[in-house]
Amino acid sequence: MEIQSKKIDPQGFKFFILQDGKEIARSFLYILKNDLHEKPFGFLEDVFVDENCRGQGLGTKIVQEVIKTAKENGCYKLICTSRHENEKAHDLYLKLGLEKHGLEFRINF
Repeated sequence: MEIQSKKIDPQGFKFFILQDGKEIARSFLYILKNDLHEKPFGFLEDVFVDENCRGQGLGTKIVQEVIKTAKENGCYKLICTSRHENEKAHDLYLKLGLEKHGLEFRINF
């Protein structure tokens, strides 16, 4: 038996807010598909708001747009990861309807 592979191209979106030509908020949504489910799922990555612009609701607006876009693209779920110490992001995700589920494992290269 040999392991076989085929390339599967994800679809991605970058959401961002500019102020005076500078990116002050951003996030990414990747639409991914596997053979276990008929519908794709969304992966939310790299939510960022410039330190000087926090507390203005920009993170909420960006994540809401990601959620909306994931739904519009037929995703059956949206997942994201966050560092343990990033409690403000956790609070944001919980406020917007995401739930804690599972653990993240990773290897850096």
